[in-house]
Amino acid sequence: MQSILILGAGPAGAAVALGLRRLGYPVTLISDWRRFPALEGVSQRVLQALHDAGLAAALTQALQPSQRRVGWNGHEHAQNIEYLVDRPTFDQGLRLALCDAGVRLIEGRVLALQSTAHGHSVQVAGHPPLHAEFLVEARGRQAPALDKSLREEAGSGQRGPETLSLLNRWQGATGQAASAVHSLEDGWAWMARRADGQCYWQLTLDVASAQLPGKAQLLEYCRQRRLASAQARDFFGAAPEQALQLHARSSTAILSPQVCGGNWLRVGDAAMAVDPLSGNGIFQSLSSALQAPAVINTLLQCPQHTALAQQFHRQRVQQLFLRFARIGRDFYADEQRWPEQPFWQARRHWPDAQPAHQTADFSALRIERAPVLRDGLVDEAEVVITPDQPLGIWHVQGVELAPLLRRLQQQGPEQALADLNPQQDRAVRGWLLGQGYRP
Repeated sequence: MQSILILGAGPAGAAVALGLRRLGYPVTLISDWRRFPALEGVSQRVLQALHDAGLAAALTQALQPSQRRVGWNGHEHAQNIEYLVDRPTFDQGLRLALCDAGVRLIEGRVLALQSTAHGHSVQVAGHPPLHAEFLVEARGRQAPALDKSLREEAGSGQRGPETLSLLNRWQGATGQAASAVHSLEDGWAWMARRADGQCYWQLTLDVASAQLPGKAQLLEYCRQRRLASAQARDFFGAAPEQALQLHARSSTAILSPQVCGGNWLRVGDAAMAVDPLSGNGIFQSLSSALQAPAVINTLLQCPQHTALAQQFHRQRVQQLFLRFARIGRDFYADEQRWPEQPFWQARRHWPDAQPAHQTADFSALRIERAPVLRDGLVDEAEVVITPDQPLGIWHVQGVELAPLLRRLQQQGPEQALADLNPQQDRAVRGWLLGQGYRP
């Protein structure tokens, strides 16, 4: 079996590594582990995605449920439960899951990467050079572009308004876990408090208009902004701050124009990174990573389907990016108090005017051949194209939809669905009704 190197051990890199191990590939994963405490808020949808990726065990000690409050467009309301994930604990759980799966782990900073059409060589600090036939880039937003000699057909890369997130962390008083998000005239803030008193406050601003002070003054700038916020004072209380820290990071939405080649693949934030308001970062990272093992398996085992596998990965990464970007645009447009302020003006119409979700229209359904995942490989099959799923849907509950749609065009629903078991019947009828089918 060909050897595979994965750069980056976040959820995306870990999910790809586990998927490849299930397919029998030897995998080496290289990562310079996170060096600062971090907290992320995730939804039930993310927990399910982690479970599907085989990473649920990593959450055992890292998860803490909290009630989330939202202040947006002058209105305050409680949202569903948000789960606070302690990233250092979660990352340790990822490492254990990878070791249990037989993934070779190497800790260290990548000093150099040399790639050719015949393989890849990586120099890691403190280790001899490593070589592999295939490379997976999963080092996040800051992952460097691949060598020009390996770049193949480019997709339509995009970059949203330049955005900066300033994260403050400190130790406060113990209490009940909670989280909140609220809009500001020049951006928005996310707040979280763990039961052990770890406090997080993240301010997201527009780079072009923020007029920030120098790096040495950023910590005090954030502190004064936070103390001046009634929402933050109410959320965190008056307990003194201990060990106050600042971490600045880009949160600009980015779609890489190059996401795959004959012997390399980009996944997670290295392929597409979304605005933190539009969708949970872990969820979008997993969205592109879960399909990657089948794409890689196809590139290595079925070279005759190389173009099909690359098309599958490229189209899905782009479609996911646009879906998240449009959801974020709609969130920004909901805040109507400061439409002319630079932060909101730049984001309420980007990336385009297309709706995040298209209206169902059964008459618009059509059948096309498209790439699908079948038995761990990318294959081609007839799928049903819908207004909201332009890449097509192959089956629902194990029922292929293209033959079913043809039967419905010639028969009544009772005849067309006669061979389905009760579970399939319920699922297919629900899908048809959701597409606007009215028998």
